[in-house]
Amino acid sequence: MWQEQPPALIAIDVTEVKVERPIHHQKHFYSGKKKLHAIKAQLVLNLTDLKIICTAYGNGKQHDFSLFKASGVRFHEQTQGLADKGYQGLQNLHPNSLIPIKKPKNGSLSKEDKQFNRQLARQRIAIEHVNRRLKIFKILSLPYRNRRRRFGLRCNLIAAIYNFEVALPTSKTSSPQS
Repeated sequence: MWQEQPPALIAIDVTEVKVERPIHHQKHFYSGKKKLHAIKAQLVLNLTDLKIICTAYGNGKQHDFSLFKASGVRFHEQTQGLADKGYQGLQNLHPNSLIPIKKPKNGSLSKEDKQFNRQLARQRIAIEHVNRRLKIFKILSLPYRNRRRRFGLRCNLIAAIYNFEVALPTSKTSSPQS
């Protein structure tokens, strides 16, 4: 029997990992937003089970949305995507995505728009918590000193550890019996 599945709900976000200043090609790694040299890691999170389903990586200079386009990530048209303001234009690629409403120049948001932004932030907070849990690993929270071409491999391994941890059954009554 075919059962109608609810549309998937995903969230997209980028986190930056500080790197030491490179000797060559410093411009590629300098993030003007954070005022440091960095590598970006983009995460796509399934909000129903809180598992990371996709990762992509780029230099600190690269904009969040251009990193998304370069990654080649595509979603089913029924999948609803949630993103932050760094993904302006995502609705052109994926019509079923939600991004916060920007305040118009020399204007203000209506109460409905502010309410929409708050509701979106409440749904998106899960990916920020996942970013925090990944930053528990010192390789992502301290300046990354290893080979930059291996950064993707290491982040994928950390994401796999996180997914494994999320999949573990948690039992509150698992105390040893005497």
